[in-house]
Amino acid sequence: MISDNDKPEISFTHNEQDYPRKSFPAGITKDNDPSEEIISKVRTFTGRVFAAEVMDVRLQDGSYGKREIVCHNGGAAIIPVDKDLNVYVVRQFRSPFSQVLVEIPAGKLEKDEDPRDCAIRELQEETGLHAKHVEDLGYIFSSPGYCTEALYLYLATGLSEGERSLDEGEFLNVEKIPLKELVEQVDEGNIRDAKTVVAVLKTARRFGL
Repeated sequence: MISDNDKPEISFTHNEQDYPRKSFPAGITKDNDPSEEIISKVRTFTGRVFAAEVMDVRLQDGSYGKREIVCHNGGAAIIPVDKDLNVYVVRQFRSPFSQVLVEIPAGKLEKDEDPRDCAIRELQEETGLHAKHVEDLGYIFSSPGYCTEALYLYLATGLSEGERSLDEGEFLNVEKIPLKELVEQVDEGNIRDAKTVVAVLKTARRFGL
């Protein structure tokens, strides 16, 4: 049990501009697609990782509803694949689920940060690897029902080894797993992190697996 005297002091200096709402191109649209109109929006919480908003919306039939939204700057993730089609993943404890998850290197974006730069940085910090080639794998919405987080995915090849530089308080282990085996783990439900599932399957298609 941590006493009140031992608890670290935490200060919040963010404001409403720290988590701006970003716009993304629409996918395939149809004339009869559902729609909503935002009537009002109130920021209820601003923290170090995300903010929360409550919105009043008008639905397409004229009725009204409320939406509780988590505002997040998004993140970038990168799947490093060596010449023998091995993938370097990290094993990291995730507090929301109280368990270790297998994931590709990733990190959250700072405000206005380029996702590609973020992914390359996280690759080096978490694994010590450097990539000669970095390919865009697109982006995904992790939880579109309530969260604005978009995750940008990249493929790293032409790898060379270097030194890791983990953030303070960051603990993770690096593991090398054949890409084919990772695909099998995804199918068996042993890989449950969404960004990792998507990146593994997209990469497998690129390599004809």
